Amino acid sequence: MHTVTFAFAGKGGVGKTSLSAALIRLLLARFPEKKILAVDADPAVGLATALAMEPPMTLDDVRLRIAASIDKGETADAIALLSEAKFHLLDCIAERGNLSFLAIGRPEAAGCYCKVNAYLKQVLEMISGNYDFVVIDGEAGIEQINRRVMESIDCLVLVSDGSRKGIQVVSTIQQVAARLVACRQAGVIFNRVRSGFDPAAVGEIPPVLAVIGDDPDQAENDMAGESVFALPDEAPILRGMQQALETLLREMNA
Repeated sequence: MHTVTFAFAGKGGVGKTSLSAALIRLLLARFPEKKILAVDADPAVGLATALAMEPPMTLDDVRLRIAASIDKGETADAIALLSEAKFHLLDCIAERGNLSFLAIGRPEAAGCYCKVNAYLKQVLEMISGNYDFVVIDGEAGIEQINRRVMESIDCLVLVSDGSRKGIQVVSTIQQVAARLVACRQAGVIFNRVRSGFDPAAVGEIPPVLAVIGDDPDQAENDMAGESVFALPDEAPILRGMQQALETLLREMNA
C-alpha cells in the first residue's frame, strides 16, 4: 500500500493549520474506508484544537524520556532504543474512527541526541506505512519536516497570504524543498486574500491550487475554539481546499 503524504508549509499566520484540518475533513468524507494520520509538526499544537483531538503525549515527550534513559546509561544498544521508541510512540497517538493524531511537540531542547532523533524519525516513517494518507501541519520552513518528520512527501502545499513577505517565504521554501525533500508535486494556496487579488501578478511561483478570500465562518470558528467539523459545507476554506485536493489527486493519478 502506498501512503500518500501531504505537507503544509508557509510563513506563520497564513492558515496552514486550518487548511490542514480542512483537508483531513475532506479526506475523511471522500474516503471513509481509508486510514488517515494527522501529524502536528508545529510546537503550538494548534491542529489538536482544529480536529478536537488531544494527544496523550507528544513525540518530544518520548524523545526526552529516551534521552534521559540514555543519560542514565539504561539503554543497551540500537535495537533496544528503536524498540523503546516504537513502544512509546504508539502511546502518543490519539484515535477517532479512521483518524489518528500525533503531535511532534516542542522544538528540540539543549543537548545532542542525534541518534534518538534519527530513531524517532525512522519509527515515524515505519508507522506511516500503516495509513493511506498522512497530513503534516508544519511550522514555517521545510527544514523541520525534513529533519524531524519525513524525507519524502507526495504533495507539498505551500500556503501564503497576499503579502510580499508571504510570497517570498513560499518561494524560499520551494527552493529549499527542491534540495532537501523528495517531493512529487508542489502547489500554492493563497489564503485570506483581498477581493481582486491576482496570483498571476506576483511573479514566478509553483502552480496555484486555490485562492481563498476572507472567510467569516472560519474566523468565527477560530474565535469560538471550535473544530473544523463545525464549519458549514459551503465555508470558503472548505470549498478552496476541495478545489486544491481535486487538482492534487488529478495530478497524482496522471
